[in-house]
Amino acid sequence: MFVLFCAAVASIHAQEIKYQTRLNIPYYSDSINRSDKYVSEQCLLDIYYPQNQKKFATIVWFYGGGFKTGKKYFPQALLDKGFCIVTPDYRHSPMVKSPEFIEDGAAAVAWVFKNIESYGGDASQVFVAGHSSGAYIVLMIGLDPHWLSLYNIDANKIAGLISCSGQTITPFIVREERGIPKTRPVVDELAPLYYVRADAPPLLLITGDRELENFGRYEENAYMFRMLKIAGHKESTLYELDGYGHSMTEPAFPLLLNEVRRITEKLKTTGLQ
Repeated sequence: MFVLFCAAVASIHAQEIKYQTRLNIPYYSDSINRSDKYVSEQCLLDIYYPQNQKKFATIVWFYGGGFKTGKKYFPQALLDKGFCIVTPDYRHSPMVKSPEFIEDGAAAVAWVFKNIESYGGDASQVFVAGHSSGAYIVLMIGLDPHWLSLYNIDANKIAGLISCSGQTITPFIVREERGIPKTRPVVDELAPLYYVRADAPPLLLITGDRELENFGRYEENAYMFRMLKIAGHKESTLYELDGYGHSMTEPAFPLLLNEVRRITEKLKTTGLQ
């Protein structure tokens, strides 16, 4: 009887939260949008947020697609969980080359920091997550403070970074631009590994099965995880999802949500929220 009562209370509470969606919001300034037609058409974001709640956490979700395909979308597994979901589009190759993808990611995350409180959210609870090429964007803007500093945002204000099968070495698209084969690893200023540091935000690395993933993706992430530990980073975690290949977002989403809940609870108990 008690279990049924608790389930009923939880159901009522879930029903009390109403969500609202706003689509195709430009995240670059008016002057940039006026000067670049592709930016004005592509650099837009959608937001799905609790309408009757305050101080909610926000998850910015960057889709994957090798920087050549893909479209912003709200992952169904992240909806109706009490969080705001922001999903940006970003420019694709061959229309642009790196590091324009990173520039777009930083501009979108900066927009969230500067605007989320007007929707009722808490700027101290902004999480940045993504899959594949989107995860690469996540890692670059979270680990290299340069990109967000262009908007006077401290990258360390990100509450948590969640990378689902992201490249930690210099990505395929950059090596393709330079005529370097996929099997030749490169680590330079366009590699998240280049920016490993002890004071980075909490970092969750998730990959598929090492035998099913793309070109050593698990091993890249395992190496980053080890280097973070050696550098003194205190909140990094690595998961390998046995039996899943590169398209591993569905089993990864519960881990993502657990990480967001873990950190938001920690912020509440430490009084940092």
